Amino acid sequence: MITFLIAIAILIIGYFTYGKFVEKVFGIKNERLTPAYSNGDGVDYVPMDTKRNSMIQLLNIAGVGPIFGPIMGALYGPVAFIWIVVGCIFAGAVHDYLTGMISLRNRGAHLPELAGKFLGKAFKHVVNAFSILLLLLVGTVFVTAPAALIADLSPAWITMGVIIAAIFIYYIAATLLPVDKIIGRLYPIFGALLVVSAIGVGGALVVQGHPIPEITLQNMHPGGLAIFPLLFLTISCGALSGFHATQSPIISRTTQKESQGRKIFYGMMILEGIIAMIWAAAGMALFSGDNLNEILAAGGPAAIVREVSITTLGAIGGTLAIIGVIVLPITSGDTAFRSARMIIADYIKVGQKKITNRLWIALPLFVISIVLTQIDFNLLWRYFSWANQSTAMIALWVGAMYLALQRKNYWIAVVPAMFITMATTTYILNAEIGLRLPIEVAYAGAGLFTLAVTAAFFYSSRKRLASGEFIVVDEELDKTA
Repeated sequence: MITFLIAIAILIIGYFTYGKFVEKVFGIKNERLTPAYSNGDGVDYVPMDTKRNSMIQLLNIAGVGPIFGPIMGALYGPVAFIWIVVGCIFAGAVHDYLTGMISLRNRGAHLPELAGKFLGKAFKHVVNAFSILLLLLVGTVFVTAPAALIADLSPAWITMGVIIAAIFIYYIAATLLPVDKIIGRLYPIFGALLVVSAIGVGGALVVQGHPIPEITLQNMHPGGLAIFPLLFLTISCGALSGFHATQSPIISRTTQKESQGRKIFYGMMILEGIIAMIWAAAGMALFSGDNLNEILAAGGPAAIVREVSITTLGAIGGTLAIIGVIVLPITSGDTAFRSARMIIADYIKVGQKKITNRLWIALPLFVISIVLTQIDFNLLWRYFSWANQSTAMIALWVGAMYLALQRKNYWIAVVPAMFITMATTTYILNAEIGLRLPIEVAYAGAGLFTLAVTAAFFYSSRKRLASGEFIVVDEELDKTA
């Protein structure tokens, strides 16, 4: 219990200390005109206040990841707490802040365009394809997961097919309509429900005295799966998630001034970390490792969500908590498709003021996603985890290069970039869905790859700075609000 409470406190303190440090390193300029004003189109570029942007950002990034991931990560024991706290403060929140703010400084550009600008033109095409794949996986996972939870609360005559169809209809509307029409109006309400449900479960764990285990580095996974790299891909959205790099640019296009960025980007990641802590603690406190593993195998993380909610909050409160959990994936799935639509539009340079342009880009995405819903959820999640952390790796190197070219403290991005590069590459080399190499070979290969990428970063950044090459890292510097 003490470990849990201290971890929550450290996350909050991290926002006010390290978050402030990261903001100082970046260097905010409130006199700059943000894309919400300079590129205003009434569809994607629409100025909104901090409260709305914060709730939208939270719901955008907090899909089932900070719940399902930590529940599965709970199998490893309290070591999961360490990754959530350290990862969130020093990696995830830094990742979200840098991608959001660099996008804000570059007309609300998405990750593929930023990767092409700061890492090389070839990266634009690679990251574009990679981002679309990730967003399709996210959108699909975030259809099937809430549909299963809704089915449990619905009469028998409402089938999974009907529920999935209803979710897709909502997704289409949220993807095509201006950002302030559905997302801007509903997300503050949904955000409040999410926060209340998380506080309810977390408060019940403390008040009811559930035995949340204290910190230990021991690997408690009943299957004996290795902590490195699996834990760092299992718990992603609650600690470090590349999916967030596809979502932050959505809000960079609606932010009114740069000083709002720490609360919107860094702060909402800290809040997501707190949500992850609550659900990881619930998984450890209410289930033994073997029992948790059995339930996960039989009914998936959704079964744990139902059991935890009803056990801690009773029938009525538990149902409300489940509804709060249902909101999470739905409000990330819709922005996943919206982000995919925006990335494709930017890539092929098609304006989005006309709804017909939005429609012909978005509809093929939904058709592909409908086909993907027929694939097993667990398989989709494994591919999502791999694609997700690979995207985080790329986004952190983009942030590091941006800071290096600004002659600022790039280590705040380089260190987490090196770590996630090592973890993700090890997974790809060793996993069943990867190259299936022996773990020792995977460690060696990942280590060499990480060193090579790091060396390439230092060589490229120093060469560009030494050559006097003019690089416009921030666009529209001459404009003022």
